[in-house]
Amino acid sequence: MKTSIETRWQEKMAFISQVGKNSVVTDAPLEFGGEERGASPKKLMMVALAGCTGVDVVEILKKMRVEIDDLLITIEAELTDEVPSVYSAMHIIYAFKGKELDRQKLERAVELSQEKYCSVSMMYKKIMDITWEVRYQEQVI
Repeated sequence: MKTSIETRWQEKMAFISQVGKNSVVTDAPLEFGGEERGASPKKLMMVALAGCTGVDVVEILKKMRVEIDDLLITIEAELTDEVPSVYSAMHIIYAFKGKELDRQKLERAVELSQEKYCSVSMMYKKIMDITWEVRYQEQVI
């Protein structure tokens, strides 16, 4: 199976990519000649990881009949010092909010995403360390 996108240069350092029915704008920071009109391509790697695992976790929790009020996924990344600077590690923090959270099921959903379903994690694990943790905030009824 093949997949593709198209990316067209706009001006200066800005590009627009057509991803299915959606457009994604990338640009460089001011210090690199861009105008910051879009996300940096490298940071979109973190977006891809958060989005991939987020979809997995929400779908798994739905199948487990676990209700949450909120899920915030934070990706922390380590960059190397050499040029080109690349990611050497990413750490994922899953912060759940809800009433009477079933911590065992939440952790199982994250574990399944990271060990079985998230294709972005699987690809990234081939080139860098990926770690994760789960945090909870119980909502008062």
